[in-house]
Amino acid sequence: MDEPTGPHHVVRFGDFEVNLREGELRKRGLKIKLQKHPLHLLAMLLEHPGKVLTREELRQTLWPSDTFVDFEHSINKAISKIRQALGDSAENPRFLETLPGYGYRFIAPVETGEPAISPSDVAAPSEATFPEASRRSAPQRLLTKVLIAALAVVALTGLLLALKVGGWLGKFGGQATPTRIESIAVLPLENLSRNPEEDYFADGMTDELITNLAKISALRVTSRASVMHYKGGRKPLPKIAQELNVDAIVQGSVQRFGDRVRINAQLIYAPTDKHLWAESYERDLRDILALENEVARSIADEVRIRLTPQEERRFTDLRPVSPEAYEAYLKGRYHLNKGNEEEVKKSIEDFEQAYGKDPGYALAYAGLADSYLALSTYHFTPREIKPKAKAAAMKALQLDETLAEAHTALGAVSLTYDWDWPAAERELKKAIELNPSSANAHHWYAHYLTAIGRHEDAIAEIQRAHRLDPLSLDVNADEVLFLFMARKYDQAIAQGHKAIDLDPDFYLPHFFLALPLAQKGAFTEAIRELERARQLDNSPMILAVLGSVYAYAGEKRQAQAVLNQSIQIPKQHYAYICSYEIAIIYLGLGERDRAFECFQKSYRDRSDCMVWLKADPRLDGLRSGSSYRNLLRQVGMPGQ
Repeated sequence: MDEPTGPHHVVRFGDFEVNLREGELRKRGLKIKLQKHPLHLLAMLLEHPGKVLTREELRQTLWPSDTFVDFEHSINKAISKIRQALGDSAENPRFLETLPGYGYRFIAPVETGEPAISPSDVAAPSEATFPEASRRSAPQRLLTKVLIAALAVVALTGLLLALKVGGWLGKFGGQATPTRIESIAVLPLENLSRNPEEDYFADGMTDELITNLAKISALRVTSRASVMHYKGGRKPLPKIAQELNVDAIVQGSVQRFGDRVRINAQLIYAPTDKHLWAESYERDLRDILALENEVARSIADEVRIRLTPQEERRFTDLRPVSPEAYEAYLKGRYHLNKGNEEEVKKSIEDFEQAYGKDPGYALAYAGLADSYLALSTYHFTPREIKPKAKAAAMKALQLDETLAEAHTALGAVSLTYDWDWPAAERELKKAIELNPSSANAHHWYAHYLTAIGRHEDAIAEIQRAHRLDPLSLDVNADEVLFLFMARKYDQAIAQGHKAIDLDPDFYLPHFFLALPLAQKGAFTEAIRELERARQLDNSPMILAVLGSVYAYAGEKRQAQAVLNQSIQIPKQHYAYICSYEIAIIYLGLGERDRAFECFQKSYRDRSDCMVWLKADPRLDGLRSGSSYRNLLRQVGMPGQ
């Protein structure tokens, strides 16, 4: 871009002033940092106020040598930086208007003239060090600048040489600066309001930042469940990175004041605790989605991750959402993540409020689908809950087909309720494609693979989920189940003990550990684990499995007592128990006909348990029979 030399090389708008000759942006006299490309782009727009400049015109002038992908990345980043510097937004622009897919226009009134503050009136740091510098003549000042530039070149040359030597030394035990970051964890953002009632907002912003970063296929992002273990803690970052197996850590804080939101974020190379980048972002609450995307994009830029064109579109194609709907959504996620039945029911109310405020808000429907799926683990029958989860997921995808969360929920319902195996695989693969770092999607895909008997693939998939969410109690527990289904009993037992070590008071690993123990004939240990599980969670399912272990251990009287108790549970309480597990008690007691009656009831109820018909080792004695093969055909099991 040619340097303006005429008298009107200064453009003013609002509180801002751009000196086109000196290449400076100021607000009320204070210089604002803006990199070269964003500043040149702003200058070009200011030279044509009110006129639309097409993206092609901008490309030919400012990025003539870039490839299409480089240009798309460069211009989107430059526009984002301009808006950040001006405090502007794409949804409610005061200065810079976007015409989607076409170009940009500067829309604020502008004035031209001389600078209100000359650059020479503001001493450079090197001149401010020496008072006599301000009294030098123009030739002396010019000479000073030349000398400073020369010294800078010498210093830069030395720095580059040092870095190169450092790289050589790094190969021989020295510590070189990191050249590539491929995995990252976002620690819980600190709530600067200090009001515990605002925790949902800080946690929600953490979740959304994780979700946005997880859309980037080249970056592995640790899932929420694991990072929340470090909330409020003071563990050293290198230790956290080691536990989560990541290269870098994002730390930060969030503060809401009135209708404004501010996020402070910093990126740290975790193994050496080296600070790489820090930035502060502030937006109107109505621009919250753009703010979240901007933070995620900045982090991706800093770690030198190149986005695919599809990922670029996901970051730029944003639909505004009302602040009231967004707050309700964050509250819904906050309550859902607490996990108990009462909190899950609260989350349903929150998500309903969110889409009530904004009927087009797809994430609210995706959250609702997740809540119904979570509620199905309690005492509700599948027919009460699963159709509601499916309807919510389909509504979310109708509004936004790029939501990985909704594809995951729909895949889970297709697997566990519809028994639509092709749909389950299709939806779960799509979820992983859209969000490669979604531990939840990998987790559900491992369920699918185990159910159809692809055990090695299932174990690989649950281990991917494990790498993404290493401290997740559910992932660690379900790995026990999948190893059991694969007949890897010793590995399942070892993983069960590891899962219990993470949280001895979580019932699920005790429950699943009993299965391989019983299969190996260690009935006393299996019963002990089930009794411990019942102390932690009085689930009817645990009771039913306890009955089957008693039966196979030859404790007929105890097995019959548990069987009678299990049959009475639905009559005495508003509770649901899967008849599949009652069938296994009957098998242990040698009553095969009664067992198949229970399998048929489980089929009519559309119980989740029916997906394990093909994989469950406890059914190995039935596999040659026609009644068993008929059950497989009834649920549409692939290969039957």
